[in-house]
Amino acid sequence: MDLDVNGRNVRTDEQGYLCAPDDWSEEVAEKLAQLDGIQLYDDHWGLILYFREFYQQTSRLPTMHTLVRTLGRQHGERFQDEKTYEKHLYRLFPRDPVRALCKLAGLPRPEPDT
Repeated sequence: MDLDVNGRNVRTDEQGYLCAPDDWSEEVAEKLAQLDGIQLYDDHWGLILYFREFYQQTSRLPTMHTLVRTLGRQHGERFQDEKTYEKHLYRLFPRDPVRALCKLAGLPRPEPDT
């Protein structure tokens, strides 16, 4: 699929993941979110940028376990336990937070959970 982002052609696969990760920009993320019916706010952007940084540092995709163990604890009293933070992630990305974040961050499609 081809996306027009500010006059620039950006190719994605059939599920909307970028074919060329270097095509990523905040504008591309906005367009992908719009196509998925997601309006991006500060919490969304914090997670998108976390995913990009995590991948750049480790060459691995973050998992839901990584998110709830590391980020959930950083939020302290707001999220008293990991389950509460996981629910928050699903409010932001109702279908599948990890897949949505990988797509919006311009990262590879994660493998199915086994």
